Amino acid sequence: MTESVWPGGVAPWWTRAVVYQIYPRSFADSNGDGVGDLGGIRQHLDHLADLGVDVIWLSPVYPSPQHDNGYDISDYQNIEPLFGTLDEFDALLAEVHERGMRLVMDLVVNHTSDEHPWFVESKSSPDNPKRDWYWWRDARGGHQPGEPGAEPTNWRSFFSGPSWQLDEATGQYYLHLFAVQQPDLNWENPDVRAAVYAMMNWWLDRGVDGFRMDVINFISKHLDLPEAPVAPGETLADGAPFFVSGPRIHEFLHEMNEKVFAGRDAQLITVGEMPGVTIDDARQFTDPQSAEIDMVFQFEHVGLDHGPGGKFDPQPLDLVALKHSLARWQEGLGTVGWNSLYLDNHDQPRLVSRFGDDGEYRYESATLWATALHLHRGTPYIYQGEEIGMTNVPFESITDYRDVETLNHYLEATGERGASAESVMPGIRSSSRDNARTPVQWNDGPQAGFTTGEPWIGVNPNYLEVNAERDRASERSVFRFYQRLIELRHTSDLVALGTFELLEAAHPTLYAFTRSLGDEKLLVVANVSGEPLELWPLSDGAGTLLAPWAGDEPHLLIANLPASAAAPDARTLAPWEVRVYGLTARKSA
Repeated sequence: MTESVWPGGVAPWWTRAVVYQIYPRSFADSNGDGVGDLGGIRQHLDHLADLGVDVIWLSPVYPSPQHDNGYDISDYQNIEPLFGTLDEFDALLAEVHERGMRLVMDLVVNHTSDEHPWFVESKSSPDNPKRDWYWWRDARGGHQPGEPGAEPTNWRSFFSGPSWQLDEATGQYYLHLFAVQQPDLNWENPDVRAAVYAMMNWWLDRGVDGFRMDVINFISKHLDLPEAPVAPGETLADGAPFFVSGPRIHEFLHEMNEKVFAGRDAQLITVGEMPGVTIDDARQFTDPQSAEIDMVFQFEHVGLDHGPGGKFDPQPLDLVALKHSLARWQEGLGTVGWNSLYLDNHDQPRLVSRFGDDGEYRYESATLWATALHLHRGTPYIYQGEEIGMTNVPFESITDYRDVETLNHYLEATGERGASAESVMPGIRSSSRDNARTPVQWNDGPQAGFTTGEPWIGVNPNYLEVNAERDRASERSVFRFYQRLIELRHTSDLVALGTFELLEAAHPTLYAFTRSLGDEKLLVVANVSGEPLELWPLSDGAGTLLAPWAGDEPHLLIANLPASAAAPDARTLAPWEVRVYGLTARKSA
C-alpha cells in the first residue's frame, strides 16, 4: 500500500471534521406550533458543541410549500416563516461561529418548487423569456396532450408515476424527476446557471460556510431525453442513464467552483449528494486538481438491502456485501478523492434498527456502527438523534405518515397494483423516510421535550427510555462514545488520512480492517451479530487465519465494552462488541 499524501500539499481542514445534520422541522420547536425551528436549534447548540462536531448541515430552511418538506424551494434568498426569519438565521449563524463550528446550507438546484417565481413565469406562456429555464416538451408523437402514454418520455418519477406533468394551459409537459410540484431546472441555459451562482454568492457573503448540494449530479441531462428500457410488466422506466452524471456535469461543477468559491479566503466546504455516482466519476469530482467539489455523498451502500420490489421491499443485512461496497469506495477514492461517511440521514431508516439491534443490544450496535464508520477514511456525518441511538418508529397506520414518497408508494401499491394494506405496511415501517423524521427525543417530558404543542409528526413512544438527557447521564452513553470517536479524528493523523485495508472480507459477521500511516497502524474488529464470536484464531473457511498483529504489539484504544472485557488476550467478541487497537511494532531483541 502507498502512504497517504494529500494531493498538492497540506490536507484541508475538513479531513479532520465531523458533520452533524439537522432536519429543522424535527429538531426542536421553540414556539409551540409543533414544528421545529431556528429558535429550537439555537437552544440546543451547546449539545452539539459538547458533542464536538465541527460542521452543522442544515436541511432546507428556505420558503417552501412543503410538498417535500422543504426540498421544494420557492425562494432561495429567504427563510421559511415556519422556521423563523432572516434575522433569526443571522443570529443562529453567529452563535454557531461563536462556538467554533461552521454552518452549511442544504441547496436544491436540480429543481425548484412549482411556486417559485422562476417557474411561475416559465409556465405563464411558451413565449416567456423564462420558458427555457425548465424542461418543456410537446406530447409524444401521435398522441394528444393528456392522453394515457402521451408523456414525452417513459421515465418514472422517484416519487412514483410519470416524471412529466401536463400544463393544460399551454398544452406542453414539464419534467419533474421528483414530485409533481418539483419541476427540474434546465442547466443548459446559461441564465439559469448565472442566477444560481449569484444566489450562492449571496449566502456565502452572508457568512455561511458552504453547501451540501442535493442530487447535484442530476443537473446535466442528455438533450434528447431518450426513452429508457422498460422492465417486463412495467409501463414506466428508469431514466437514470440519461440524467445521472450527464454529459456536462463536470463542466457545470467546475464553472460553479470558479464563479462561487474560487478566490475566497474563508474555509468553506462543498458536498455533492450524488445518487448513482460511479467511483471513477467521484474521483474526478473530488480530485483537488479538478476544482469541482470537496466530497461526494453517494448511495451504493444504502441500497444494498433493497429487494426486487425496491426500497420498500427490504432484505436482511448482508454484511459481506456491505463490507465489499464500503471497501471499494475506500480503495477506489484512495488518496485522491474524498467520501462522505454515513449510514443515517433524513432519507434513510434509523441506523440501529436497520443494521443493528434496537432492542437488547441497542447501545452496543449503535456504538459498533459508529466506530466502524468513523474509523474509515472520509468525513463522518452524524444525523440528529443518531448520537443517542434513536430507533425506527412503530407507526400503526398509513395515516401516521407524512412523507410524500411513502404516501405515494402506498397509494400506488394498494391502488394500481392491488396489494393489501397489510402486505404493504411492513415495508413502510421498515424503510419509510419518516423513521428519521420523528422529533428528536430530548427528555422524558411531554412530546419528548420537542414541543409544548402538538408535533407535526408523532413522537417515537420509546422516548421515555431513549432520550438525550437520559443517555448523557448513563454509564453506557452513546453520546459520550461519539465524543471519543470525534476526538480521535481531531487528534490522529492516522484516523484522518491513513490508508484502509479490509480484513476477512468473506466473514459473515466479523467486520475487521486496518488503517495505516507511516509506522502507525490501528485495527478495528467488530462482531456484527447477536452471538459471541471466537476471534483468535479465526478461519475464513479457506484455511487462512486472521493474524492482525503481524509482529506488532497491540494496545486498546477504544471499545464499547469495559476495557477488562476487551483486553488484547480476550479471545471472544461479545454480541455487537467492537474494539479498536493501536499497533506498535515490536523491538527486536
